[in-house]
Amino acid sequence: MSKLVTIYGGSGFVGRYIARRMAKAGWRVRVAVRRPNEALFVRPYGVVGQVEPVLCNVRDDASVAAAMQGAEAVVNCVGILAEAGKNRFDAVQAEGATRIAGLAAENGVARMVHVSAIGADMDADSDYSSSKGEGEAGVLKYMPDAMILRPSIVFGPEDQFFNRFAGMTRMSPFLPVVGGKTRFQPVYVDDVAAAAEMGVTGAAEGGTYELGGPEVETFRGLMQRMLDVIMRRRVILNMPMWIARIMAFGFDMVQAISFGLIPNGMITRDQLKNLRHDNVVGDGVKTFGDLGIAPTSMESVLPDYLWRFRPSGQYDAIKQSAQNLRNG
Repeated sequence: MSKLVTIYGGSGFVGRYIARRMAKAGWRVRVAVRRPNEALFVRPYGVVGQVEPVLCNVRDDASVAAAMQGAEAVVNCVGILAEAGKNRFDAVQAEGATRIAGLAAENGVARMVHVSAIGADMDADSDYSSSKGEGEAGVLKYMPDAMILRPSIVFGPEDQFFNRFAGMTRMSPFLPVVGGKTRFQPVYVDDVAAAAEMGVTGAAEGGTYELGGPEVETFRGLMQRMLDVIMRRRVILNMPMWIARIMAFGFDMVQAISFGLIPNGMITRDQLKNLRHDNVVGDGVKTFGDLGIAPTSMESVLPDYLWRFRPSGQYDAIKQSAQNLRNG
């Protein structure tokens, strides 16, 4: 019988790529999610019955334990960018990660891969980053040989970064950014999945790996790169931090007063704290190089999924080619 891996959050952006890779490698894959009916799209990643979504809430011991029964390895991809309802940073990213690791050790699971983030630090001023740091500490407490992956901003067809800002260009001649000088090192989602696969199969040793792509750019530079790909001209507005703080406070208050019925989908005060720090691979840390993985560049991937935001969509390149012929 093929080996079994349980992927918590396996239907999410990063998790689905890990699930696909593990299925191709011949593993049985159990995708542990809160809403299995919304994760049925993972089934075709393998043959009939090879990939199955199951009900699990990382805040609940019993469901976490049930999801890993018989698994040789577990992967934790569960994370949130903003708090809403019972999904608080400490409950999901600190306690949830610790719970998975503790139960994995108790059930004799051989290997664990934990997807964290660059900037994870228990002493960080951001609740997001400090909870990520607490989650890492909890994982290592129970699974000291675990592989911890710290990616920078992850990009790919389903990302909520380039897709989000590209969508904004359809509605406004301006593109506001906060922290325009903050540096990022975007990493392709399938490269992160490849690293996770090596951790699951035991092809790579445990430890903490910081994962970044081959290019480092400022937030403003990334927006300009995106505009070039979608062939649109927009004015990039660097929003002063004090104005952003006022806006974030207002959005947070609306969410609080509405008891979460109106979520803050714009910018939170906690996100502003993260934007004050560069999000790049540090010095003297394990990286893709230690895994033998050559990271994928943005220019080789972004046009493949951002073309739909061009003025004429898939026909934009054809129109440009025709224009060049006429000019010639």
